Amino acid sequence: MTTERTTIPRRKIGTHGPEASVLSLGSWHIYDRMDFADAVAMVRRAVDLGVNLFDVGVYGLPGHPPVFTDVLFSAIVRAAGIGRHEYLLSEKLWLEGYPEMSLREQLERALFRVGSDRADIVVLGDIRRDDLDLRRLADDLAALEDDGIVGCWGVNNWSATAISTIRRHALDAGSPGPQLAQLKYSPCRRSIPDGTPFAGVFAEGVSLEASDVLEGGILAGKTQPSRQVGRDPGGVREQIVEAAAGIGKIAADLDATPAQLCVAFALTHPATCTVLVGTSSMEQLTDNVGALELLDRVGAERLRSLLEPFWADRDVVDPEGP
Repeated sequence: MTTERTTIPRRKIGTHGPEASVLSLGSWHIYDRMDFADAVAMVRRAVDLGVNLFDVGVYGLPGHPPVFTDVLFSAIVRAAGIGRHEYLLSEKLWLEGYPEMSLREQLERALFRVGSDRADIVVLGDIRRDDLDLRRLADDLAALEDDGIVGCWGVNNWSATAISTIRRHALDAGSPGPQLAQLKYSPCRRSIPDGTPFAGVFAEGVSLEASDVLEGGILAGKTQPSRQVGRDPGGVREQIVEAAAGIGKIAADLDATPAQLCVAFALTHPATCTVLVGTSSMEQLTDNVGALELLDRVGAERLRSLLEPFWADRDVVDPEGP
């Protein structure tokens, strides 16, 4: 079994973003299902280990029960004695109600919930419509950057073409443009981050924030997860469930856990600035940190070779992206 590091390294986000820990903690369905004291201890430990990036979005939907995981985060860091200068805050901005609800209004509401006056990073949610005005969106983001309420911004599950397009508009508006692309990335979902279209995006200086690296826990051995799992592009989840056993065997052969193997794999991509993990216990945090030792010990080339047979969305998902 791999052991825990005491200092987690950092990588720069994009060309104009801050340096972020290579492991970052997400909040989706996390803090509102944890014992509060356990959450405080886990976040305190994460910061002590060197984690400095926390993704804390508002994930409630109209007509659904209210969620409070972001509100809880503000109480967690306060109880843990963590100052705002000690961490980077990443917020989500959703595009379904834009521009009727401005980005500024949405962000101010989110920051009020989380108890901060600024977001170091904002990540724009999926594009689910055909009439989105990318030039106007770029102008609005540039204004938020100019006002200091946003440090830098990125996008979640956008196509390579959409990213390149908004980047051109952003540069025209005096903004550095998107600094990261949050994409699903795991031994099973590789077609988009490893494809030719995104190679061009990364060459422009956009970093990869790897997310959903455990497929909602399936690749960690929880083949029947009890919580909500993200979307299934390409309809390959059944193949991913089948791959979990083989990935588990390789992990055992490497004296590691499946979670460590998947996190380490995500770090092998040359564009990865951080891997977003959904730790909900101290044990999971310690396990995920062990992925760094595994990567050092085995090496990126061998890890990618060992996991090549489990590429489930090869020739199924368009590498251009959604």
